[in-house]
Amino acid sequence: LLYERHGEPAAVVQLKDLELPELGDCDVHVKMLAAPINPADINMIQGTYPLLSPLPAVGGNEGVGEVLEVGRRVVALKPGDWVIPADAGLGTWRTWGVFPEEMLLKVPSDIPVLCAATLSVNPCTAFRLLADFESLVPGDSVIQNAANSGVGQAVIQIARASGIKTINVVRNRPDLPKLVERLMALGADHVITEEMLRKPEMKDIFKSIPRPRLALNCVGGKSTTEMLRHLQSKGTMVTYGGMAKQPVMVPVSAFIFRDVRLRGFWMTQWRKDHAWDQESVAAMMDALCQLIRRGQLTAPACTEVPLQDYRAALEDSMKPFVSSKQILLL
Repeated sequence: LLYERHGEPAAVVQLKDLELPELGDCDVHVKMLAAPINPADINMIQGTYPLLSPLPAVGGNEGVGEVLEVGRRVVALKPGDWVIPADAGLGTWRTWGVFPEEMLLKVPSDIPVLCAATLSVNPCTAFRLLADFESLVPGDSVIQNAANSGVGQAVIQIARASGIKTINVVRNRPDLPKLVERLMALGADHVITEEMLRKPEMKDIFKSIPRPRLALNCVGGKSTTEMLRHLQSKGTMVTYGGMAKQPVMVPVSAFIFRDVRLRGFWMTQWRKDHAWDQESVAAMMDALCQLIRRGQLTAPACTEVPLQDYRAALEDSMKPFVSSKQILLL
């Protein structure tokens, strides 16, 4: 799926036949199996993301493929192995590709294909958000908005496996009870609407669990300000997205009297910073794959779409209140 200019995805993305490049000594020939459509993919096509691929570009930053053939100097991969992108910008919305070995990470092929296809962005982001900003211990709590997003669902499950409680904020919507039920089934301790954040009933939640030391924000605007009010003194709020396209507003009193910390996180930057620290990357991947094998981390709610129906998938991925991730089957 190729785009030659930036613009609205359904208008600029086209299904094209391309010649496969020759397999070099350090290259790997991969048959792609499945690749999701993520918000960052859409923003890259629109030309609004901080990281843009040189045009013309193949869409998609995430997915899983099977190795078909390797160049004679490739050591870590062999035919039959499953691989995912080591970094953003690989261009995963394709049936086959030839990539340099260092652009791929091997993953176990005994995990479900949809888990592997959605492993490198959202679960990794959730893992780092929970690990890198506060030293959380069992019994601690975390509050997050957009809890039904791919990252949100992963945060719920990873936290649950570590004994950490989650307070999950979602936007009010027509099918709210169904969504609450789905997040509770994943292991959420509390699911509340943004309106609830301002209500006195919030105090009841903190009778049974401590106030959160960590808040995870991917919305911005009023939702963030309200969430911050419930953070412990010296707690940290990490912003990793801005779906409301509004700034993060913080009362001065929160800084002065409660000494809250505001941080930012971008998974792409973490990967750049740890490019030479393969141990950290391997430890994270290993921990996530163990959770998947134990049934403690599942793929987000997905809608599987054949590649030729890509236009409908792109349009559906941009609709509001869609809790299902579009996955292209390649």
